[in-house]
Amino acid sequence: MIISNSFEKGPETWCSYEYHASMVAGQNIFILATWEAEGGVGNGGYVWVDQSRWSCDAPEKPLSILPLIQYRGWADEDPVDLRGAELAVYLRGDDLALNGAECYFWIHVGGTRWHCSGHPIAISHGRWADEPVRFRLMEDGAEWYMSWSKTPENPAPLGEVMASAHSHGFSFVGFGGEVHGRLSLGGFEIAKHE
Repeated sequence: MIISNSFEKGPETWCSYEYHASMVAGQNIFILATWEAEGGVGNGGYVWVDQSRWSCDAPEKPLSILPLIQYRGWADEDPVDLRGAELAVYLRGDDLALNGAECYFWIHVGGTRWHCSGHPIAISHGRWADEPVRFRLMEDGAEWYMSWSKTPENPAPLGEVMASAHSHGFSFVGFGGEVHGRLSLGGFEIAKHE
């Protein structure tokens, strides 16, 4: 196991990114997800966020919302090699209006973010899914796109970001109007299988 979040004791550093508040403050504003001790998958713990904690990240191309984000350094963890790893996640929406958006997993390092658009993530509505969404993270440019780089003339290539990911999370991309409602995360794992 590389990463495992079961939310037994708290939010395990998962946050939302509030881009507009960040621009006003002149620094990045992350808002911690709300933790619930029960009511999650198998009545376990989970975290949730809603539109009061996120806003559209305008520098991202195409425009993105980053409702769930986790930096490895927040938990004093080193960057992680995700090449060939399998992701398993439970995402649930309650009164969640996506307005045409798809949900993607993304990774980031060195001021460059890549979204895994080759595997849009299904969000169960009003209940937890019976099984997590699972897929393998492959170093295949056809399955990813770069949405932002602090140095557009020299972005970190996909292989570099996958080999040493500093942060990861989930995005809403392709929305035609405000995305609103509650998004809950009931479990998150990334594992490498021999």
